[in-house]
Amino acid sequence: MKTRTWPVFGLVLVALWLFVRGPDPTLDAVVGELLFGVLIGFPVAFLFRRFYADTYHLDRGIRAVPYAVLYVLVFLQEVVVANLDVAYRAVAPGPPIEPEVIYVPLRVETDLGVTTIANSITITPGTVTLDYDEEFNGLYVHVIDGRNVEEVVEPIRTWEDYALVIFDEELDPGDRPQRVTITGGDRGGR
Repeated sequence: MKTRTWPVFGLVLVALWLFVRGPDPTLDAVVGELLFGVLIGFPVAFLFRRFYADTYHLDRGIRAVPYAVLYVLVFLQEVVVANLDVAYRAVAPGPPIEPEVIYVPLRVETDLGVTTIANSITITPGTVTLDYDEEFNGLYVHVIDGRNVEEVVEPIRTWEDYALVIFDEELDPGDRPQRVTITGGDRGGR
């Protein structure tokens, strides 16, 4: 089922408005913020409609919602675990730190998919996305401890599995990614 894109974007802006404002859980407050969000969100979405596609496949969007929720939950879990890990390394005597830059080939190809993965990596403590290789579709990631690359790449692959569905990418989560390589030192690819 196709629908015009700007009303869907307007609904997203209304939901974002409610989330940001965080009204009191009373009917009057929620309805008031909802109406204000509609009065602002829909005109903004209409004014900027030329920046996105004319139509939107609603069934794809509905199919993506559970994967978006899973993405956020897995991301939040990884942020908590990484915060604890970095905090431990900061206070432990002689913290085990072996920084490394690794190249992570991606299966997501859309700009929004790549940006989402790259930002998720950077927001997670202990990792930073350094660069995107457009020619080979991969990210250079600096990690605080590169001794176990698989442990670093595992959450990235999980995020990518969900992003493939969320952003309606060509590849599927079951498609095998390319090998991750360590760019520094003499350890070679993995």
